[in-house]
Amino acid sequence: MNSTKPVVPATSEQTTSAEVAAPDASSAFSAGIVAGGIVLLGAILFSTKAIMVKLAMPYGIGPVPLLMLRMAFAVPFYIGILAWIAKWGQRPAGLGKHWLSVVFLGFIGYYLASYFDFVGLVYIPASLERVILYSYPTLVLLVSLVFLKKRVTLHQWIAIALCYVGVFVAVRFGRSDAAVEYFWLGVILIFLSALTYAVYLVGSGELIPQLGVWVFTSYAMIVSSICVTIHFSLTAEFDQLTRYPWPVYVYALAMAIFSTVIPSLLISEGIKRIGASNAAIIGGVGPISTIVLASIFLGESFTLPQMIGTALVIGGVVYISVNMKRKA
Repeated sequence: MNSTKPVVPATSEQTTSAEVAAPDASSAFSAGIVAGGIVLLGAILFSTKAIMVKLAMPYGIGPVPLLMLRMAFAVPFYIGILAWIAKWGQRPAGLGKHWLSVVFLGFIGYYLASYFDFVGLVYIPASLERVILYSYPTLVLLVSLVFLKKRVTLHQWIAIALCYVGVFVAVRFGRSDAAVEYFWLGVILIFLSALTYAVYLVGSGELIPQLGVWVFTSYAMIVSSICVTIHFSLTAEFDQLTRYPWPVYVYALAMAIFSTVIPSLLISEGIKRIGASNAAIIGGVGPISTIVLASIFLGESFTLPQMIGTALVIGGVVYISVNMKRKA
């Protein structure tokens, strides 16, 4: 008489490695898609800043008052973040011995860099501004070389050269006949914006692990707002901020929320999930997004040399990022 053996359900120990790997791989892929989407959305939102600056300025507002309004609308969000961290976060919300470094980096990274950028946008198209700004990863390498004595590899030198050839082509041969006076002043100011932001990134790399991304960023934004307020008080009267047409306040508020607070949260979260090198690669959509938006909302034309230069700059940054990923 043949007896039938009972069927015993497979335990977790009996499950094959292939069966385990399949859902894990699927889960990792889904997580990567979500993280990539977070960075992509953040990069696109960041790219709208130049568009809104250009849309607001025809209403008679200058760079410093517009920057003042942007900071006034953005800072309450960062104060709220610090209050939330102080109450619910795992890290302390204070600066301790790092306060002087945070003050310096807030001055450099969010005041000077923003000031140079806003003034530079008076003189050059928004699409060209984004191409020049996107070269900042190469400046991070050069600043690290000069101040931290970090070695730059052959691959990185190639990427730096590729980037600056691209910037040269876009600036020198992509200038339209309708370019405004002081075009080269605008180019220099945007380059200074990229340089000061690179200095900020190099310095912040030492402090963020100790303070946390949002404690550091929130305090740096508050420092920047104080600097902007001092600058504005020395050049204008505060009641001037109430005299602009209503679209100016709409653009300033939108800039604060959609081009400052939200993308900074998204990019930081994306970097935490997929790393800085992958985030930089996905961030290559930023210049392209600005070019498309500038064409739609500002009527800016995009020449073939600008297209070639943009491709070279993006290629150089991606080359750096891929090489960093391989070394990691």
